[in-house]
Amino acid sequence: MRDRANGRITLKLIIASLIGLVFVAPFIYMVLAAFAKSFPLTGTIDFSTYSFTFANIVDLFTRAQLYVPIFNSTIIAVVVTVSNLLLCTICGYALARRHFRLRAPIMLSVVLVLMIPAHVVIIPMYVLTRWLGIYDTYLALILPFAVTPLGIFLMRQYISSIPTDMEEAARLEGASEFTIIMRVILPLCKPALAVLGVQVFLINWNSFLYPFILTSSESMRTLPVALALLQGYQAIDIPQLFAASLISALPTTILFIAFSRRITEGIIAGALKG
Repeated sequence: MRDRANGRITLKLIIASLIGLVFVAPFIYMVLAAFAKSFPLTGTIDFSTYSFTFANIVDLFTRAQLYVPIFNSTIIAVVVTVSNLLLCTICGYALARRHFRLRAPIMLSVVLVLMIPAHVVIIPMYVLTRWLGIYDTYLALILPFAVTPLGIFLMRQYISSIPTDMEEAARLEGASEFTIIMRVILPLCKPALAVLGVQVFLINWNSFLYPFILTSSESMRTLPVALALLQGYQAIDIPQLFAASLISALPTTILFIAFSRRITEGIIAGALKG
């Protein structure tokens, strides 16, 4: 029986390793291409002629000035993520714990907005940013996404499942509502906040359409837009394109690895409480 159980475990590990290799193989391919002097897109790698170099990474920061799009994407993604973590928690707390006349219509509007494709509002958003005078600025890429309906819905559902005992105890000690949110609710919502934060950061870091439409100057380009236009400046230099893609993928990969445990806890908690 023990040998049979060990055989099953070994088989599961082999299958899991093969599945993991399938997902990791494209990333390995990208890394090898990013540090190659020349790299034909043939689908196979000839290691007998492969030559390693850091020149592609250096050229991206010296000739293509990729540090400007990286800085823009970092500022926008970080500010929008922090804003969502705070504002979505406050909105979710109000909808979960407070009973007021417009509570049901607001919750209905949040759900309805989730059903509207994001691309439908791109033209109205373009017109609005022009009218407000914030076109081609950080505000054009931050304000419309400072709070998201999905974040409000997620935090509202998670906070609704939290017992109110600790909140009532804090009120008896004279804590304000804002103090309760910051000192009681936020620590209890770490799994949900991890899921929301990673999701918002990924969406804004990889966003292409909105930055492409709502900005026009080179100084305001984000990393996805710069990657799309890079081949025009670099005459389709394949290794440089892979190098730029690697730089773009690293922050999100590191973020996911760092918060993988919290994300798993949030998904499991959501499934159990749903």
